Amino acid sequence: MSVRRLAEDNVQPAAFAFNRENAAWAQKTIQKYPKGREQSAVIPLLMRAQEQDGWVTKAAIESIADMLGMAYIRVLEVATFYTQFQLKPVGTRAHVQVCGTTPCMLRGAEDLIRVCKSKIAHDPFTLNESGTLSWEEVECQGACVNAPMVMIFKDTYEDLTPEQLEQIIDRFEAGKGAEVATGPQIDRVFSAPEGGPTTLTTPDAPVKRAPASDKKASDAPAVSVPPANAARVKTDASETNAAVKTPATAKAAAAENAKVEGDTIDKSKPTKAAEVSGKPSLEDKNRPAGIARPVSVDDLKLISGVGPKIEGTLHELGIYTFAQVASWKKAEREWVDGYLNFKGRIERDDWVKQAKALAKGGEAEYIKVFGKKPR
Repeated sequence: MSVRRLAEDNVQPAAFAFNRENAAWAQKTIQKYPKGREQSAVIPLLMRAQEQDGWVTKAAIESIADMLGMAYIRVLEVATFYTQFQLKPVGTRAHVQVCGTTPCMLRGAEDLIRVCKSKIAHDPFTLNESGTLSWEEVECQGACVNAPMVMIFKDTYEDLTPEQLEQIIDRFEAGKGAEVATGPQIDRVFSAPEGGPTTLTTPDAPVKRAPASDKKASDAPAVSVPPANAARVKTDASETNAAVKTPATAKAAAAENAKVEGDTIDKSKPTKAAEVSGKPSLEDKNRPAGIARPVSVDDLKLISGVGPKIEGTLHELGIYTFAQVASWKKAEREWVDGYLNFKGRIERDDWVKQAKALAKGGEAEYIKVFGKKPR
């Protein structure tokens, strides 16, 4: 990495100050950052100083450091690290940055550099006699497909020939750089192929459909579905399929829905839904014993793995307290796990250990055992 240093003292101005417009902009920019993080504005402020004076001076670095409450060395580190900051005077009308990275080099960047040496100065970062032009070689500037290219201030000029670059430099030297078209200098739109599109240039071919007599009941006509509606079409189809149920499955689903909605069901008997879904029977001997709803109900949601819906299901089973969960034996845990279709989650989350801690001392005991708050 090249060593970047400030310009010699003999070219440094004695002081720096943002003009009125830029000073107001700088204050608004600083206010965008959280309190205590205002120093994060250092890069945009340095860029605005460069745009105002053409380059980043020692006085500008110190002034911005004072504005942000930073040590001078910290702002100097930023300015010397990022190559976007010009540390020496550059041309007042144009500073030409020639990309020398591989794609541009393969397509003629060296010829563009020779133009800069002959039209501006032999060495980079050297002003021409009138002080209006300067140049440098830089790394990739992101227009590889339109190589070779240069950047002048904030604009790029691409697909260049040496002759075209000479004309561009002459226009900037004459103070007419704003009249030069930016971007590709050939028949190309941005990064599109030269001369226009080369693929997908014909209309879509018509969709061939089978004769009506050959169609089967299962054959659906090809329908173009907008991407945004694709999910809705699938959902509608799923709902249609779900509506076609046998009497047995419809009856089981109705019983399950009634249980979920809180309808009155004889909980002492297994429901059809439980049988269809593979849930263990409510009459199974391993089902944990339930109790009548007590006046004070524990917040079972404090157990990791229990949400509002699961808590409601546990209440339906007569499970209301941490002490009940803490007392479950292995067979009882397996029954509840199967009933909830948790596939071993009760053991993985160790509900019993969590419940014992909560039953013993609430949240404080839980933190003592697990080192964190419940949930």
